[in-house]
Amino acid sequence: MQARMQHPESIFPGAARAIADVKAAVDRSRLSRKMRNLAQLRVSQINGSSSCLHAAGNQARKAGETDVRMIALNAWRESPYYTDAERAALALTEAVTRLEGPAPVPEDVWRDASEHFDEQSLAALLLTIAITNATNRFSVATRHVAGT
Repeated sequence: MQARMQHPESIFPGAARAIADVKAAVDRSRLSRKMRNLAQLRVSQINGSSSCLHAAGNQARKAGETDVRMIALNAWRESPYYTDAERAALALTEAVTRLEGPAPVPEDVWRDASEHFDEQSLAALLLTIAITNATNRFSVATRHVAGT
């Protein structure tokens, strides 16, 4: 596989800095690194971004995530490896990534997430999901090669 072009963030360094600033703000939130990693991995799975899966997997592993949980993530509903809070975050992650139907983020999904996370943590989760979706779309469109 060969990239179609340079990654848009490398063409516009100011954009890369802005995205890094958002990520830095989220890093200072109460939302755990583990939760952010799970969201990044799940978004990248849904979007089929191999380069983002590669990067997110490496980050998650460095932060102590297990291979078992990363492998089972695509089947998180049927897997015993995730907490109720992680399940709520993953349901929200999927809804916000897919934005399907007349009620793209169902009330029950939002309610469940808001029972596990305060407003600041929810905002950090939403920013993580949004930034990951944007990065995935850049990578998929340009066929960014994993590991480069």
